[in-house]
Amino acid sequence: MKMNSESAKDLSQFAREPWRLFRIMSEFVDGFETLPNYLPAVSIFGSSRMKRGSKYYQLAREITKRLAREGFSIITGGGPGIMEAGNRGAKEGKGASIGLNIELPHEQLPNKYITTLLNFRYFFCRKVMFVKHATAFIIMPGGFGTLDEFFEALTLIQTERIKQFPIIIVGKEYWKGLFDWMREHMLKSGLIDERDMHIFKLMDDPRKVVEEIKVFYEEHSERQIKGEGAV
Repeated sequence: MKMNSESAKDLSQFAREPWRLFRIMSEFVDGFETLPNYLPAVSIFGSSRMKRGSKYYQLAREITKRLAREGFSIITGGGPGIMEAGNRGAKEGKGASIGLNIELPHEQLPNKYITTLLNFRYFFCRKVMFVKHATAFIIMPGGFGTLDEFFEALTLIQTERIKQFPIIIVGKEYWKGLFDWMREHMLKSGLIDERDMHIFKLMDDPRKVVEEIKVFYEEHSERQIKGEGAV
């Protein structure tokens, strides 16, 4: 039977699928080899569209500068906006400034404040690195990607797939509507428990954010020294 060009193309692509595993494995290996050298670390998330002059850009920069001065490395998604602010603050605080850049159809260029860069093709590999090597998450205002990271962390802690660690939400004005909705609909409907609403904390003061993370780390430093992170 003669195979048409479309069928041949589909078969060729299918035959290449197993080789994708090696690319996936290489991304895990790169992350697992590199990031333990920068513990303790804090992962920060937020919009790539946030402008440099915005209050949240400056807030992210201030928080990460303070964390760097306390000895924490900063991990971001490596791009512009809040990610840039996080890497910039880390560098200004004389700390390790790490970017986990993702390959996108519209290319995301790494920001200039990164001192250690890892590139990823697969979102799920990148997500593992954010969680595995984090002492805490800081969630700044953002869009779908930021919400994805936030709710995934909540789910992993709620289901006890990872050990609990600080998830700090910054931007009370921005996030208030979401949390009101969670209480009014999810909690009142019994779809989550009251304790689930305490997995994260909402705070805007950089000093309090840093203190919260410091206290947690001091109480759980043995876990970090062994390289276990939150997982």
